[in-house]
Amino acid sequence: MSTAPPVRVLTRHALTGAWLSNALPVTDLEYGPELSGPGELRGTLSPRLVSSNPTLADPGTTEIYVESEGQIEWGGLIWDVRAQGNDYTIEAASWSSYLQKRYDLDGQHGGRGPYAYTDRCQVIRNIWEYAQSIADGNLGVTVDSTTSTSTIGIPSDVHYSNAWDLKSLGDQVDELVSDQGTPEYTCTTAWNTDKTAVVKRIRLGWPRLGARRKDIEFSSGVNIIEEPEEALAGDDYAQVVIGTGAGDGSAKLRQISAVRNGRLRLEAAATFPEVNGNDVLKARVEWERAWRQTLGAIEQVTIRDTPAAPFGSWQVGDDVYTRVHNAWTSYTGWCRVTGWSIKPTARGGPQAVVTLRPAAMYTYGGQ
Repeated sequence: MSTAPPVRVLTRHALTGAWLSNALPVTDLEYGPELSGPGELRGTLSPRLVSSNPTLADPGTTEIYVESEGQIEWGGLIWDVRAQGNDYTIEAASWSSYLQKRYDLDGQHGGRGPYAYTDRCQVIRNIWEYAQSIADGNLGVTVDSTTSTSTIGIPSDVHYSNAWDLKSLGDQVDELVSDQGTPEYTCTTAWNTDKTAVVKRIRLGWPRLGARRKDIEFSSGVNIIEEPEEALAGDDYAQVVIGTGAGDGSAKLRQISAVRNGRLRLEAAATFPEVNGNDVLKARVEWERAWRQTLGAIEQVTIRDTPAAPFGSWQVGDDVYTRVHNAWTSYTGWCRVTGWSIKPTARGGPQAVVTLRPAAMYTYGGQ
């Protein structure tokens, strides 16, 4: 992926596939993907342009793409447009955001469920297959054939998707990927080989997306251009986590993860109502305690395109060694890339704002 200008913004009608604009004049553009989420795009248009042709950015039915040097780098759906003074702002999100506007009206994903010991990756594919099987609901999104050993439902507690629950399909997917030891996903968009069609893809990762990258790094004085904030959040901190799982009253599953580390004892509670086994609950409570013990995390860095980490060299889920040294912070360690936002027309040249979490917070099933 190259993010150097020229950057071209295109729009297309989501249902008919008709191209609406091949060079939409968007300013203040920023866009990027996200780990187990849709990622987003923001930008500004001239109100006069939109008023003369409102279909260029019709929310809820217009696809928007960013192309750089002949390659599509981002694609999604426009969801919000609003005028304020001389600005007309656009907000869009990638393909998985569509499922937040869809529901299981037939129950069990149109007969594909219910589920017992079912691979979560397969349930995600079933959700997309069901959503796109309904008239006027086919975005043309493909979902990877990845399989996992992370399952949902057991014979004594079958997992149902009931028509009367009114839980969006997007929320259902979020529940399938929200914990440790579950699959991960990200949304990608690209031209096909002869650039005659757009490939919209949900990349599934098991046991993880990305890899530990020893060939690139984010470093102060090299490619980090702003002093990042170091998060010291005492409100979230705890060395003791009390977690509960399925069940009611005294039959509710309960696990405690606790350590002593020379600090004032702080406790936190976490609920995992879908967890039916003590071994799974124990692992999740230990993970919850591990991340709550993380103080001094670097959550975001702003970088330039340099040989230390060229734009396009990292992917969602990668672990990148990060060095931050300034008057307030001295941090070195592996950080996981959970998303980023490219600003191709930023002052001084293209920038990438990369969101990070400590890599030690993540454990992966099957490893």
